[in-house]
Amino acid sequence: MSPLRVAVLAPVAWRVPPRHYGPWEQFASLLAEGLVARGVDVTLFATGDSLTAGRLAAVVERGYEEDPDVEPKVAECLHIAHAFGRADEFDLIHNGFDFLPLTYSGLVDTPVLTTVHGFSSPRILPVYQRYDATTAYVAISDADRHPSLDYVATIHHGIDTDAFALHPSPGGCLLFFGRIHPDKGTAEAIDVALACGIPLVIAGIVQDQRYFDELVAPRVDGVRVSFVGPVAAEERAALLGGADALLHLISFDEPFGFSVVEALACGTPVVAFRRGSMGELIEEGRTGFLVGDVEAAAAAVGRAAALDRAAIRARAVERFGVARMVEEYLDAYGAVLGR
Repeated sequence: MSPLRVAVLAPVAWRVPPRHYGPWEQFASLLAEGLVARGVDVTLFATGDSLTAGRLAAVVERGYEEDPDVEPKVAECLHIAHAFGRADEFDLIHNGFDFLPLTYSGLVDTPVLTTVHGFSSPRILPVYQRYDATTAYVAISDADRHPSLDYVATIHHGIDTDAFALHPSPGGCLLFFGRIHPDKGTAEAIDVALACGIPLVIAGIVQDQRYFDELVAPRVDGVRVSFVGPVAAEERAALLGGADALLHLISFDEPFGFSVVEALACGTPVVAFRRGSMGELIEEGRTGFLVGDVEAAAAAVGRAAALDRAAIRARAVERFGVARMVEEYLDAYGAVLGR
């Protein structure tokens, strides 16, 4: 019997896997490699400098976030057209690239399954609604399901839990890990750390320069608050595992949080605002705490640091391993192809 032939369509903002930031690219990499390990014939559509055990198909050499000479919309159009121009080579196209590829789906006979990574704006919803009856959607959390859409499944992202481990000597700081943006709560993390009297390390790309310049940078002193910038993939485990707790004080309904799950895989508890998918990722009083404001977050830090880190990691391995994610996607593929 011939193996299942799947095209995994990744974005072309960053390399797959990403060097530091790139959650959609990280998902595409973990999925593609996991499918290959299960014997699936995978073609990864990504940037030309991407790495995969499957076949790599590229018309854009470098991601537009890494190469200023690349025009984003031109790169995206050429990239998506390349994948759909080869549609008859595949049993299924797995779209991990938001709503734009859906507009090509009616031009091919190959079934298209889209992982919906969230809705950046309500204005993109009409595209998903337009193709709801003719394609298949997977939500990355129950919290992110839109009531006007049908879904074949909710599948939480998986991570390579072997890349994360218990830190030999954790503690001594709190951690903010993510985009420096008002949505992600960097300033609130500083407030909590200062209230607790525990140093804070801030790691991530600056996505909102004005926010950083006005509300973050003036409070960075290198002692109570440190900023280390983007962190390479090989450095993530040491940083996440070394913290007393990860502060994830988001001000939006986040569909999923890779840094939350990665922290848990290191045994590091998470204190998060009760928004979006956080209630699905964090088990109250077991792997972290869900709170409603800065004061409650500060009060939860001490309780979080007292949690059993080995038990936190064990739960993360059980719930968020990449093998579980791949198995659930194979079931979703079967459902799509069967219908």
